[in-house]
Amino acid sequence: MASTDQSPALEILVRTPEELSIWTGPPFANGQPGVKLEKVSCVNAKFSDDGSRLMVTKSNSVISIYDCKSAKEIRSFEVPNVTSAILSPCGTFLQTFQKPSTPQEKNVMLWKTENGDPVYQHSQKNLTKTTWPAIQFSSNEATACRMATNEVQFFDTRDFSKGIIDRLRVPGVSAIELSSAPGSHVAAYVPESKGIPACVQIFPSGNASQSQAVARRSFFRCSTTQLKWNHGSTGLLVLVQSDVDKTNQSYYGESKLFYLTIDGKHEGLVPLSKEGPVHDAQWSYSGLEFAVVYGFMPAKATLFDKKCNPLLELGTGPYNTIRWNPKGKFLCLAGFGNLPGDMVFWDYADKKQLAATKAEWSVTSEWSPDGRYFMTATTAPRLQVDNGIKIFHYNGSLYFKKMFDKLFQADWKPEPADKFGDITELIKSLNLGKVEDKKPSGPGPKSSQASNKLSSTNPPAQKPAAYRPPHAKNAAAVQAELLGIGESSPAGSMSKNALRNKKKREKQKEKKAASDASS
Repeated sequence: MASTDQSPALEILVRTPEELSIWTGPPFANGQPGVKLEKVSCVNAKFSDDGSRLMVTKSNSVISIYDCKSAKEIRSFEVPNVTSAILSPCGTFLQTFQKPSTPQEKNVMLWKTENGDPVYQHSQKNLTKTTWPAIQFSSNEATACRMATNEVQFFDTRDFSKGIIDRLRVPGVSAIELSSAPGSHVAAYVPESKGIPACVQIFPSGNASQSQAVARRSFFRCSTTQLKWNHGSTGLLVLVQSDVDKTNQSYYGESKLFYLTIDGKHEGLVPLSKEGPVHDAQWSYSGLEFAVVYGFMPAKATLFDKKCNPLLELGTGPYNTIRWNPKGKFLCLAGFGNLPGDMVFWDYADKKQLAATKAEWSVTSEWSPDGRYFMTATTAPRLQVDNGIKIFHYNGSLYFKKMFDKLFQADWKPEPADKFGDITELIKSLNLGKVEDKKPSGPGPKSSQASNKLSSTNPPAQKPAAYRPPHAKNAAAVQAELLGIGESSPAGSMSKNALRNKKKREKQKEKKAASDASS
């Protein structure tokens, strides 16, 4: 484990409509970030998973690869009509998808970033979340595979010229997920068909052609699935969602969370104690526990161990997002998107809540690789106003804030967590000064106006007012103005007609009182 002094510096990629920059820090000298790489014109950018390479798409045909240590361009690729590109986890390969001009065109290419040579290509009709990236790699790039019709194909990552070296037969497969650390297993999803239920199966990736499923779960009413492996490749979370809720309790359909293990001991539902949708489910970086936010609002959050036993209840509130600290110990529970932006920071090791704060209108959020900071960003095109970056300390205090006319992207440069020291020592070195978070002027988005009225604690219920038809809503004010009703109001706020009518009534009262006295 590295000491604090030898730890690598943190870096942040910031992309605006015209260009990208790479900031150094935090911590920031004089409260402002330094700039390592600035004003690179681009339309997209993405780090490799290990943070060694940066891919920059400069136009619809030019992709440049930068070395992150030196911030220098090391390779440039010209790929006409490219619509998507991604680096392999260690930055060894660049994968590109080009819009096909003919059905038989081999439009998915795999390039070696070191020398720029193409090493593999195949044809693919369309680009979807389940089919991209077409070739999946394990985190150390030792295993690679792709989904084809009724099968999963495996490659030798040291020599792609060998082509397909192994095939796993899975009739009807429509989505796969290769475990990443290590790449020892692959999960395959087969949708329901002709009355046969949908299913998720787990297969060993070694000697795939001879493999039998080590775990399997079937289910009905499934439109989409999310397959989430833990670190260590021993457990798989399967989030199953359907477009229609047959109980009519949710407009957004229904969802279920299953848990499968490679030893076959668990192949069932995760025991959730509240009805409603599953908003988020995430493994910790250790792979030993996972957290789930679920249920109708206010949602509930629970931590489970890898035997699916509840470890800790994190309470209820307007939450839909979980972010685990890469160094362990801390966790952030938040409500972003169409929710008010409440954030709760937990020390789950000591089972205590550290702080509660807000980051309204956040689109993206993530912990820094060293676990000391938490960054949220409001980005376009999701939101066109109030774009900016906020960086919080691990305990929820605001450390830095910067607003932009328009911001497209804000990402930490990935670093292995073991390059940093122990988290308890790291947080001792922090200067926990708090920055004042001034609210922007102007009304802001409609959702933000509503969010100011919401909080994690529900306000006391008010008795509903009696119904008044639209034409009668202003009747009281009009009546008071014309007839002078409401005499408790100050005379200065009454109209001339109202004052005149008031005086007439007072004179009539005086006359009536005088006539009564004389009689």
